[in-house]
This record gives sequence, C-alpha cells and structure tokens, in this order.
Amino acid sequence: MTDSYSDDPLNFEPPPDTASGVTRPDGRPDTRPAAPPVWLDALNEGQRTAVESMDGPVLVLAGAGTGKTRVLITRLAQILHTGRCRPYQILAVTFTNKAAHEMRYRVGELVGPSAESMWMGTFHALGVRILRRHSEIVGLKSNFTILDADDQVRLLKQLLSVEDIDEKRWPARALSALIQRWKDRGLTPDKVSPAEGGEFANGRAVEIYALYQSRLKTLNACDFGDLLLHCLTVFSKQPDVLKNYQGLFHYILVDEYQDTNVGQYLWLRLLAQGHKNICCVGDDDQSIYGWRGAEVGNILKFEKDFPGAKVVRLERNYRSTPHILGAAAGLIA
Repeated sequence: MTDSYSDDPLNFEPPPDTASGVTRPDGRPDTRPAAPPVWLDALNEGQRTAVESMDGPVLVLAGAGTGKTRVLITRLAQILHTGRCRPYQILAVTFTNKAAHEMRYRVGELVGPSAESMWMGTFHALGVRILRRHSEIVGLKSNFTILDADDQVRLLKQLLSVEDIDEKRWPARALSALIQRWKDRGLTPDKVSPAEGGEFANGRAVEIYALYQSRLKTLNACDFGDLLLHCLTVFSKQPDVLKNYQGLFHYILVDEYQDTNVGQYLWLRLLAQGHKNICCVGDDDQSIYGWRGAEVGNILKFEKDFPGAKVVRLERNYRSTPHILGAAAGLIA
C-alpha cells in the first residue's frame, strides 16, 4: 500500500499535521514541539512576524534594504521545516530567473535538496509549465514554440501586408506593443472593444489582433503574453483543472507584488482561492514597471481581495543612512 501523501505532484492530499514534522520509530507522528530553527534568530521583530504568520493571506510591505528577500527565503524554509506541506505544494513567484535561482539555492542551504521540487520561477516560466500540460484546451500541442519580440513583429508585418495595410504608416512594432498591453490586462480579442484600438489601421487593430492569435495557433506557437493569457483561458474553460491547481498549491509566495500587471494578478488570485495561504511582498511606494502594464493598485487592494489579511510592515532599513531615507521619504510624499 502506497503512502497517501507520496511525492506524486498530482496527489493533492496534504501530509499529516504534526508539530515536529517527523515520525517516531513505531510509525506514529511525533507531536513533540519542534525546537525553533536557528535561522529565526537572525530576524528582527517585523521580519519574524512575517515569517511565522503562515496561515491565511499575508501582505508584507517592505521598502528597499529592509530584508524582504531574507523574509521570503526564511518563510519558505520555515514552511518546509514545520512539515506543513510537501515542497512541490509551494508556488513561489519572482520577477527574474536570477532571483529564482538565488532563492532556490539559499532555501536549499537551509533545508537541503527538498527545496528543488518547489514550483519556483518567474510568471512566464511557471505559466509555460502549466500550459504545456493543458495546451490542447487552447488549441496548441504540448511542444508549442514561444516567439520572441522580433518574431512577433515579423509575423505582424506579414499580416499587415496580407491585409493591405501600410506598415510604414501603421508600424507592426506599435501594434505589437498594443497587443501586449491587452494581454497584460488578460484580454483575449473577443474581450477588447474596437474603440480600444484607437486610430491604428483605421480602427482595425482588434481585428488584426484576432488574426494574429489565429495565425499563432496555426503555427503551434505563442508569444510571452500568451503564457499567462492562455492559462487564464484554461482555468475558465476547465474549472476542474483550476480546482486541481488550487488544491496543489498549499502556499503561494510572491515577490515584488507592486510590479504585477492585471493578467498576473488574476492568475495569482485564482490559484490562491484554494488554501488562501498567499504571502505577497512589495513596496506600496514603488512600481518600476508601470510602462509595461504593472498595476500598483494590486497591492493597495490586497486586503479587499483577501479579507482578514495580515499586514506586516518592515521598517528597519539595513542599506541606507537616516539622511538618505529621510530624503527618499520626502520625495515620495
């Protein structure tokens, strides 16, 4: 008879709820309180509160230099150390591959190789992992290719030529940027009103967007914007698939939450509805990716989206002097 909480990532039953996370020689759970891990000693009061508040939604408001990366890494280690779930039941989202690799390495230093099986990466990396499993739902094969920005522009130039639209007057690169903004908002062509296309190609931008998506499907390809947009379509068309992922991810952690766009926000909110153990770390005074669709409003409405959320502020700065912090606060105000 196999263990009901085996390492099969498609088995959604949680491990037993024990205090120490280990099993006694007679096979029964060891319910003795576990000794606090040494890594908690390195945290200040605010950081420790953020790490140990593991049940329910948590918003950590942290400016640059306040140790938010340490909080994320320690929180991941603490979840695994206390045996609250298996590593593959953790979804950790970062904004760069470099940050993901560093975080995985540092968590591994604390808890060992089990950290390798966490779902950790950028929105795009995690989106493509899910999409390859369910690509047929959106009319793709699992071996679909991903177009880069130059490939997108070349394909749009071909479509503009076929539709007899002057590419010099209506540049394909401008249309590509417009389409990407729609995808960042989670909008498929049928959800975009013709008026939103403005004057591009005499009001035909949304029409070309639909042709572009159809051509991508014929080529068994997608662009980076599709990686989450198609996931949202999968979740809406197949509620059972969404329910499985909601059951799989017992804990969700998100870095730089203020830089999420609408599509990323919708993706996270859907996945978090299962266990509601979502922890987002961000700076409500900072958003550097507004030019590519980031919505700082996502962080401002966190408590509305997740009633009963705990908000923790990290206010001790380890990087800058009081003079610099005072000047920055004045500029922000």
